[in-house]
Amino acid sequence: MSTDAPQDEARKQNLTLGFIGLGAMGFPMAGHLQTAGYATTVFNRSPDKASRWQETYGGKTALTPAASARDADVVFVCVGNDDDVREVTLGNQGVLETLKPGSLLIDHTTASADLAQELQSACMEKDIGFLDAPVSGGQAGAELGQLTIMVGGDSTSFDSAKAVMAVYGKSVRLMGPCGSGQLTKMANQICIAGVLQGLSEALHFSDRAGLDTTNVVEAIRQGAAQSWQMDNRSQTMIQGEFGFGFAVDWMRKDLGLVLDAADKAGASLPLTALVDQFYSDVQNLGGGRWDTSSLIERLRKLSR
Repeated sequence: MSTDAPQDEARKQNLTLGFIGLGAMGFPMAGHLQTAGYATTVFNRSPDKASRWQETYGGKTALTPAASARDADVVFVCVGNDDDVREVTLGNQGVLETLKPGSLLIDHTTASADLAQELQSACMEKDIGFLDAPVSGGQAGAELGQLTIMVGGDSTSFDSAKAVMAVYGKSVRLMGPCGSGQLTKMANQICIAGVLQGLSEALHFSDRAGLDTTNVVEAIRQGAAQSWQMDNRSQTMIQGEFGFGFAVDWMRKDLGLVLDAADKAGASLPLTALVDQFYSDVQNLGGGRWDTSSLIERLRKLSR
């Protein structure tokens, strides 16, 4: 056993956490914290989900974000969008009403870099640290504790929180000052959008050309075309099953953030803008809650 183990256990016993947002990602992330020995108090806008979390993992529930933060050393937020983050942090009964000086607020929501700057300023006024720390890896990554976490903020805050985030993160990396985590997540989404469109076109082409698409995948995944999306989504795409992971509605929210940031940075993203419109077409097909691999269904509809 590591000689650091007793100190690690003592630190867990002394560190109190709050967790806001128990969606598909937040529910298991907060569960990992409680299971690892951190005393965790959760808040969710749907109280039934908070009760279910408590039944599953133990820990405590709170009736408001402010109540979950009252005694916390670190509070995590994992909600839907910028407005949701503002509501649970800056709004009435938000966490900044009770979070104590010297504590730390970590936002795991995929949100705008502008919001990260806004929250950092609000936290600085109260002598509270802040990190923007969006995640990648989907629901499966959250459940397995294998998320990639991209962090923006100062190194002191990052160093104090890295070990806690590592409970559910296989990669926890500081990307630069406040907002850098969100900008890195945008780069992640740009890549995913392009890869999924390319994979959709490859599978659609193979099918229309009369090839065995499963056999095609097995052949090309051994070479330079290989990707996580090919390994994990190609078969469900072939079968027309789109109930896995990240929804199109959420991807369009993310790509909206990407395109806004690109305008501000003077970056040209023609492929990303095009795929964003393709996702709009998927929404019009009734696929807003389908997962992001459903781009192939748009191609199938066009060819019928």
